[in-house]
Amino acid sequence: MKLFRILLLLMVSTAPVLAAPLVLDSGTHQVTLLELYTSQGCSSCPPAERWLSEYVHDDGLWRDIVPVALHVDYWDYVGWKDTYATAENSDRQRRYADAGRAHGVYTPGFFSNGREWRGWTLRLPPRGSDRTPGNLHAVIEDGLVRASFPAAGRSLELHVAVLGSGIETEVKRGENHDRTLPQDFVMLAQTASRSDDGHWQVPLPVPADHTARRHAIALWVSRVGELPPLQATGGWLD
Repeated sequence: MKLFRILLLLMVSTAPVLAAPLVLDSGTHQVTLLELYTSQGCSSCPPAERWLSEYVHDDGLWRDIVPVALHVDYWDYVGWKDTYATAENSDRQRRYADAGRAHGVYTPGFFSNGREWRGWTLRLPPRGSDRTPGNLHAVIEDGLVRASFPAAGRSLELHVAVLGSGIETEVKRGENHDRTLPQDFVMLAQTASRSDDGHWQVPLPVPADHTARRHAIALWVSRVGELPPLQATGGWLD
């Protein structure tokens, strides 16, 4: 019985906690999805990550901008394996470059609503969109995400990402050796699901990470087979 209680506690501790249903609405105007491609093995990335972390206390967080840090694995060979890197994140960045939406694959690399963006070096916020694609509505409850978005006869894909904030990683080797890196909005788990009618009911991804002090959810909708988001929303989970 004691072993059972321990195992149950471990299972519950891996999932973000919701005290009540979380309801998210993007509004009709396009919310900016800000993607940062980064690596713990890149010495140029910590300044970009610190800049992204400023959104934790920004009034426009989730309402105007949804930040996501996607860790890539193509710097792992330099001596440190990024603990949050995935091949899928690296592939998404390469697809941006292949589609002509970036001048190469590098870190730190920002994309604002699917286009390469370098304004962070001047500490400028991404320019807001004047598009009105429609409201992305979602309810997160009991481990499920129920979402809807105006489909208008289009096949759409809903991306659901659980993010970790308040993370501190001690890097032992590589370009950032002997540094402790603070990180926020790190993509810990994600899924993508297709719909032909603009309605979804999908499981909330459960991250394996145990070190995030706080979790959030980011959602965005795109056309099937395309990278640029049509609409995005998000919020804190716990």
